[in-house]
Amino acid sequence: MVGFLTVAIGAVVVILVFMFAIIYNALVVLRNNINKAWGDIDVLLEKRHDMLGKLLDVVKGYMTYEQNLLTQVTALRTQWMGMQKNDVQGKIDNSNQMSQALKSIFATAENYPDLKANASFMQLQGAITDIENQLADRREFYNDAVNSFNIRVQQVPYNVFASVLGYKTMPMYPVAEEEKQDVKMSF
Repeated sequence: MVGFLTVAIGAVVVILVFMFAIIYNALVVLRNNINKAWGDIDVLLEKRHDMLGKLLDVVKGYMTYEQNLLTQVTALRTQWMGMQKNDVQGKIDNSNQMSQALKSIFATAENYPDLKANASFMQLQGAITDIENQLADRREFYNDAVNSFNIRVQQVPYNVFASVLGYKTMPMYPVAEEEKQDVKMSF
């Protein structure tokens, strides 16, 4: 009887260790997918902020009356540079504000025919638009990875192991409220 009990306990321990290893590895894969997806976004955000300096230099000479807009973009860019590398939520918030400021710059540029004709401005606008499109794709990948991870860390038995490992749900990359508004079209 003692031998059977020892074998049964041993089998349960082996099953639990095996189960822990499978769950741990699954959570590690999901967390690394999030880190990779965020790393892709971070690279594009960094590239966008580098290009913003060049764009601001081109725009400053033309947009003398839009000083508030230029000051806002400069402040957001400075804020970005001072952020910690792992401040995901801060970078998400800054990115959404920067997206709105960029839209304002490009919309305001319509009032400056000389600026719209400037080759440097057009090239930078095209490059930033391309980066914005890439960011939209990467945000989707990031949110998919976060969603998979968040589901796992809330499911039984993953939630027990996630709690022991200190894994918590991660923030999604939300669409800015301004981008959800209806587009007003006039003919």
